[in-house]
Amino acid sequence: MARKWLRSGVLIGALAFGSLCGSMVTGAFARDYSTPGATPGDSNNQVQGTIAVAQLPREAVNTLNLIAAGGPYPYEKDGIVFGNHERLLPPHRRGYYHEYTVPTPRAHNRGARRIVCGGPLQRTDNCYYSDDHYTSFNRIVE
Repeated sequence: MARKWLRSGVLIGALAFGSLCGSMVTGAFARDYSTPGATPGDSNNQVQGTIAVAQLPREAVNTLNLIAAGGPYPYEKDGIVFGNHERLLPPHRRGYYHEYTVPTPRAHNRGARRIVCGGPLQRTDNCYYSDDHYTSFNRIVE
């Protein structure tokens, strides 16, 4: 009898957990119809705002210049595809965005600062700056 209740409890717990996860997943992919043309992630204010090139840290300006020149990049992972898994940037097909490291003074690793650019390589007119490892982005403007 105890086994039957145990199995029932496990089943009920699994169903409750699945239901909870299902609602979280549904919520993550739900369309926000309050804004015309909204896409997943819009309600999260994915791009915080804009930042002028002149307001960027010197290292970020140097990284933008490297991107425009096509390298060479100081980090092996610079130029790899950025998956936009967080859905913070406007949606595009896989391979549209590429990420680049913005060196952080005194950091012993790549640090948290990145520039993500959309479109063809060496194009810098559709780039975003993150100083918190993709938690937020600001679009880079001239």
